Amino acid sequence: MLTRYRQPVSLSLISTDLPLRYVVQTVATLEQKDRESFHLLITEPSLASPSLLWLEISPYRVIMTRQAENQVCYRHFWERGVYGISRYWLGNGFFQGSENILQLRNFTRQLTLVNRPLPQQLQVEYELWSQVQLGRYVLKLEIHY
Repeated sequence: MLTRYRQPVSLSLISTDLPLRYVVQTVATLEQKDRESFHLLITEPSLASPSLLWLEISPYRVIMTRQAENQVCYRHFWERGVYGISRYWLGNGFFQGSENILQLRNFTRQLTLVNRPLPQQLQVEYELWSQVQLGRYVLKLEIHY
């Protein structure tokens, strides 16, 4: 069951304890994989070169991947109550070799998905960890119909 929709979206990432805020509003492609699983493809507008955000969404887990040329790329794995992995690739090293990879842990405090029947809102609250906590963050996605 593959169904595609083009929808306006708002995506924000806010740190609750650091001066960090990122907001993008654009149009995304939503693909329904099955009753509870969705993929969302967002092209981030950029002056230098566009980047792609790919979110794999279900009520139980979210995987977000950012891919761009000559920029920082990343992949986050979030699942409620679980320590997941956040990987960052620097420069042109996206998925090539381990010398350009920074790997951190994240702890997902809350994962909330509102879908009736398509996802309308996603919120992920998580902590980023190395040897110490590197901050608390809130990722919020709104899909406008």
